[in-house]
Amino acid sequence: MTVTAAMVAGGGLAGCSSENENPLLRKEWGTLHGVPPFAEIRLEHYRPAIERLAAESRKAVGAIADAEGEATFENTVVALEFAQQPLERVLGVFYNLNSAETCEAMQELAVELAPMLTELANDIRLNERLFGRVQAVYEAAAREDFRGLTPEQRMLLEETYRGFVRSGALLDAAKKEEYRAITGELAQLTLRFGQHVLAATNGWRLHLTDSAELAGLPESVREGAAAEAAAEGLEGGWLFTLHAPSYIPFMTYSERRDLRERMYRAYNSRAYGGEHDNGPVAVRIAELRRQLAQLLGYETYADYVLEERMAGSAERVNGLLDELLARTKPYAEREIAEIQNYAEAQGFEGLLMPWDWAFYTERFKAAKYDLDDEMTRPYFRLERVQEAMFMLAERLYGLTFRENRTIPVYHPDVHAFEVYDAPADGASEGRLLAVLYIDYFPRTGKQGGAWMTSFRQAYVDPKGGGEVIPVVSLVCNFTKPTGRRPALLSFNEATTIFHEFGHGLHGMIGRGSYPSLTGTNVRRDFVELPSQIMENWVGEKEFLDLWAAHYETGAKMPAEMIDRIGAAKRYLAAYSCVRQLQFGLCDMAWHSVVDPLDSAACDVAAFEQEATRRTQVMPRVEGTCFSTSFTHIFDGGYAAGYYSYKWAEVLEADAFALFRERGIFDGETARAFREHILTPGGSVPPMELFCRFAGHEPEVGPLLEKMGISPAPTE
Repeated sequence: MTVTAAMVAGGGLAGCSSENENPLLRKEWGTLHGVPPFAEIRLEHYRPAIERLAAESRKAVGAIADAEGEATFENTVVALEFAQQPLERVLGVFYNLNSAETCEAMQELAVELAPMLTELANDIRLNERLFGRVQAVYEAAAREDFRGLTPEQRMLLEETYRGFVRSGALLDAAKKEEYRAITGELAQLTLRFGQHVLAATNGWRLHLTDSAELAGLPESVREGAAAEAAAEGLEGGWLFTLHAPSYIPFMTYSERRDLRERMYRAYNSRAYGGEHDNGPVAVRIAELRRQLAQLLGYETYADYVLEERMAGSAERVNGLLDELLARTKPYAEREIAEIQNYAEAQGFEGLLMPWDWAFYTERFKAAKYDLDDEMTRPYFRLERVQEAMFMLAERLYGLTFRENRTIPVYHPDVHAFEVYDAPADGASEGRLLAVLYIDYFPRTGKQGGAWMTSFRQAYVDPKGGGEVIPVVSLVCNFTKPTGRRPALLSFNEATTIFHEFGHGLHGMIGRGSYPSLTGTNVRRDFVELPSQIMENWVGEKEFLDLWAAHYETGAKMPAEMIDRIGAAKRYLAAYSCVRQLQFGLCDMAWHSVVDPLDSAACDVAAFEQEATRRTQVMPRVEGTCFSTSFTHIFDGGYAAGYYSYKWAEVLEADAFALFRERGIFDGETARAFREHILTPGGSVPPMELFCRFAGHEPEVGPLLEKMGISPAPTE
């Protein structure tokens, strides 16, 4: 769906409330595989559809709460699981497109809808009669030690009960009102935070008109910048922005140190001061989360969050972060010294600053390994990378992917695929497993970065009993093809799409009866295992030999280049780890505050600096602050959870060690990974799933070995 000014002007944000007029209100969307009818949806359809479906959800939930007779698992817990499904499928469309294909009016609508939706959620969770029925089912089942329930049913019951308790169901009337006020304000502020970051990112650009200012930039980068300038209606020149496909190559290759500094300062001060200042917003979010946690009986918000994570406690998370920092920081400092020495040998004078890092590390990698992104990029044509992803999914899990251009999409750049499982029991064709959308290229209405999301989770229809397939979407921001060359990915970009594809496989393969427990609906620190393990194959010679070929000549990637990629995999591994630990420790600091935070008095940059002081291995730049654009924790669901990337690295390194030991395409290992990790979703505790697959609890040793770091602490 492309939102235009004409759509907004044509109907406003009201009206179109009947099912015939509003496609979002149809009980059946009538599209192939029941995907959203994107071509019919207009901005003015959302508000009336969401308001009407919210009212219907309220009525359906009320009927469950006020039902006569004994509360049972089916008439209470299962009924509640599906009571809001019509609303949730529309909200899935709205919020997914608000990230991938938005406009100012759509963002404003999101802010306007937030209070109503928060109130609805609170009215459900704080409904005493409803909770009483859920509690009765839970306590009756607990008295019988949950006999008579399948593991999946027990998990749904426990998750439903805990969800009520963790949402204030046990609070007294006064505290429930306080809970409502806190969550209502949080809903508004987190949306505002993300919108400020997007606006700050879109609001800065560097338009160069002198070719001398392009010194060092590869031809592919120049072509992309020229195309960007033309797309913006600029007369000539080259346009660079803070979006990753523009920012990263510029910082990596530009020989103009002054321009690199300008870009760095702009990127790392997004939403820090100025019109879109997120400083007070971040502080207020952290303060409200502290209040919420303490209202519910927890000392900190981190304690509240981590109770529901695989890690289990702030103590265990901080222990992991501290251990990894102690092991990796000395190695990171040596890596930085090595780059400093190399830069000086190239004629650089003074201390390396952060805006010098990408430039000199890329040159040093080229010198040490005879390798850089521009050398490998011709072998990673986007279409070939996609073919390789699909081939890997077929070899490991028996999946096949067929593009179907009759499936509705929300933008012309989006591709839709039908995903089929391997044939079973002598059948000539496998069953339809999922629908997959892939959206590769940046747009002004699209948030930066890369992510996987779902328009629909897998579940079993409680009325008809049939299986409903998931609809999964992968969203990226890769450089678009130009008139002269196709879209060519860097090695890191190829790794990124494999990462998101891993999430996609989790969403597509996951199966179960209840949508809240299928696919990626797992503990936040477990959800990155299926994605991060997929990154490993991108650097494996046995895999690259099958598909990596030069886009012009068709020549296979040379064996020596693949060897150099393998050798370079450990390049700056310690520094990269410390950088991730910096983000993780900052996140934990914001969500471990015990005493009140004052938005007017709290210095965001000073707080961040103190929280990350131990990880500071390069000079700090005054006037910069990453907390104000840290959407993962302030607008992205990773609050007190950014550590999960490192946690998942421990999991995936341990898990991939089995593939490496038995063969990276080993069928038995792949079947076990599918059965124990991908299929169950959130129906089984994640530690139990990991132990079923690996045979033991996760160990940090394989990750340290992967990074080339001694398993013993460095003195």
